[in-house]
Amino acid sequence: MQVQPLAGAIGAEITGIDLARGVSAEEIAEIRQVWLKHGVIFFRDQDLPPGAFLAFARHFGDVVEYPFIKGIDGFPEIIPVLKQEHERHNFGGIWHSDTAYLERPPMATMLIAREVPPFGGDTLFASGHAAYEALSDGMKAMLAPLRAVNSSAKADASKTREDRVKDSATAEAKKVYEATHPVVRTHPETGRRALYVNTGHTARFEGMTEEESAPLLDFLFRHQVRPEFTCRFSWRPGSIAFWDNRCALHNPVNDYHGYRRLLHRVTLAGDLPA
Repeated sequence: MQVQPLAGAIGAEITGIDLARGVSAEEIAEIRQVWLKHGVIFFRDQDLPPGAFLAFARHFGDVVEYPFIKGIDGFPEIIPVLKQEHERHNFGGIWHSDTAYLERPPMATMLIAREVPPFGGDTLFASGHAAYEALSDGMKAMLAPLRAVNSSAKADASKTREDRVKDSATAEAKKVYEATHPVVRTHPETGRRALYVNTGHTARFEGMTEEESAPLLDFLFRHQVRPEFTCRFSWRPGSIAFWDNRCALHNPVNDYHGYRRLLHRVTLAGDLPA
């Protein structure tokens, strides 16, 4: 097994391993350490049908269902991340951390590519650790006590779900979820601090209005996706991305209108941010 970093702040590709043959406990432990170090890891050319994909994900945590979209046939925990040829919005097409509006947001998300366009459709990732560590001491001190309110109803994020909600909504699809989390969270496994707000879901600071919160939030949203904190991944069928949702943001690029793109996604249960 070889590890090749993609960028300085986040991301690494793991090669020399065939996940379809099964992985040992030692290999899972090694993969987890690479994942914790780099925030998101990638595999190429993995022939994993849904059952095997789900089994691989379960080596790292408990799989939970996504609240808005039904899973694929026979596998309710695997949701389709789909954009069809005639659609203009891609699913989740905004910088965000997955479901930060839940009381216990996911620990991690894993995607495998099934169908990809002939060009475009890359995904960007950004390191919350790098973003936090680059802040001044004064800004860190100001942010330390702050908590932020996250909502599933922010307009730009909810718009990216509309096409899938139309054709595969769950019974919970109309519910608005809201949760308050620390602006700076401490990673429960590494102890590193990460900036934990995102433009897709964070609406305001606790105890403040949206208008009062906007100037500082706007700065943080711009700051956390500076190019030096990011990496970019180009998909092929059989590619897998596995990211740590506690310290990484992502943004699927919507630049392939007229083409179909399908990935399968599983989500791993998380804890209460602290």
